[in-house]
Amino acid sequence: MKDKPLLAGIGELLWDILPSGKQLGGAPCNFAFHAMQAGCDCFAVSAIGKDELGIELKDNLHELGLSNQYVQENESPTSTVTVKLDENGSPDFTIHENVAWDHIRWNNEMEKLAKEVDAVCFGSLAQRNSESERSIKSFIQTTKPECLKVFDVNLRQNYYSREIIINSLLLSDVLKLNEDELPVIAGYLGFKGDPEKQLDQIISYFKLKYVVFTLGSNGSIIKSNTESSFMKVPKVHVEDTVGAGDAFTAVFIAGILKEISLKEIHKMATEIAAYVCTRKGAMPEYK
Repeated sequence: MKDKPLLAGIGELLWDILPSGKQLGGAPCNFAFHAMQAGCDCFAVSAIGKDELGIELKDNLHELGLSNQYVQENESPTSTVTVKLDENGSPDFTIHENVAWDHIRWNNEMEKLAKEVDAVCFGSLAQRNSESERSIKSFIQTTKPECLKVFDVNLRQNYYSREIIINSLLLSDVLKLNEDELPVIAGYLGFKGDPEKQLDQIISYFKLKYVVFTLGSNGSIIKSNTESSFMKVPKVHVEDTVGAGDAFTAVFIAGILKEISLKEIHKMATEIAAYVCTRKGAMPEYK
């Protein structure tokens, strides 16, 4: 058992512009923050602009206790995402193009980190631009064999393709997806049957260690070749659901690296994700 696993989230880093104001966000950064709170050493790997929003973002990372050592600066603007919430607190994202995280550069510092991490989380969104896509793939391919490669799909707008999804799955050990994303992936692969059968086919085809399948208020399923766990969601007052899935993934991966039983990890991940829903934004602090 490793007391302080080293994790990285690579990809988008941005400001979520919510009705209540702007909040730090981006799925890989959310993952790093929540994994840090779950007792891991964590880094966000991304890029920001040389602008006021970028300066403020770095200050916010520092306040949250996350290092900006692997947050590059370039000439593109710091990313903002407009978030509208429905009556259940579920977000609808408007993501703007040609922003700083579209241009993450592979360099020696990233290569060194890639060789050291025990887990890395990445998604499909930050691969919409070929420069960041190459850097993300280089990072994953540089990791040690035992490193857990976590693909959190995050299908957003039109910023994904069959090629990106399949190539990412081929690099992965763990897949995180939700009830809207499973039909898309199963459709790409021609997998039939009910959701559980489709998940089993995905695990088998890509030789995955785990699939994490979230069903919103209807609970979640975690599956491996040998185990399956279902967990209901506790009833809470939902402020918004932004970042809840990232928190779930982070707590789950931290637990796996600390060799906690699947049922216990699942319970912890569910409770933390529910707590995040009771707070505004993706990165509330908790003990």
